[in-house]
Amino acid sequence: MSFTIAEDLERPTAVVFDADLPLVNASRTGDVSAFEELVKKYDRKLYRVAQGLTHNHEDAEEVVQTAFLKAYLNLHRFQGNAKFSTWLIRIAMNESFMKLRKQRSNKEQSFDDQNGFGSESSNRNQLDLTDWGANPESLYSATELRQILENCLQTLQPTLRVVFFLRDIEGHSISETSGILNLTATAVKTRLSRARLLLREELTRYLKKRQ
Repeated sequence: MSFTIAEDLERPTAVVFDADLPLVNASRTGDVSAFEELVKKYDRKLYRVAQGLTHNHEDAEEVVQTAFLKAYLNLHRFQGNAKFSTWLIRIAMNESFMKLRKQRSNKEQSFDDQNGFGSESSNRNQLDLTDWGANPESLYSATELRQILENCLQTLQPTLRVVFFLRDIEGHSISETSGILNLTATAVKTRLSRARLLLREELTRYLKKRQ
């Protein structure tokens, strides 16, 4: 099942405190400047999300523009069951996955598809990239390391890449990541563990080739 705005808004959850609500409510009444404030506040955030998933500057810029447009047109459907920023990020992620599906013919699936990335029941232990004995910084510049990481991230399926991106790159907590993706904390931890494992293996192969 693909993510849609309506599907998200119909999910019954408790109303949460959101500092953006005054701007959201003002935007609903036609205050364009209020929505412009929201755009300024989250423009770079959405771009990082889109860039992290599409790995393409032009696609990321288009995703951001489309996400803000869809958010503005659907403000009347935002019920406050999640923070506005969470709702906005979900829209940007959905747009990013739509980009990927259009570009690839190998059935890329959106993050809410429970069968989209293989075994979640893997019994391998959760691994942390910082556990490596060798220190990559001693071999490559920070710029080259970022490029290597970006290349390896592209090998992950989007359902795993998005969890790794939110948790380990953007620094969201497990709880925040769960809220953004509409997943349980257990599912987030499982996907994160799988993403770290696959990324570690890919990075190891990549670095060995460079030595």
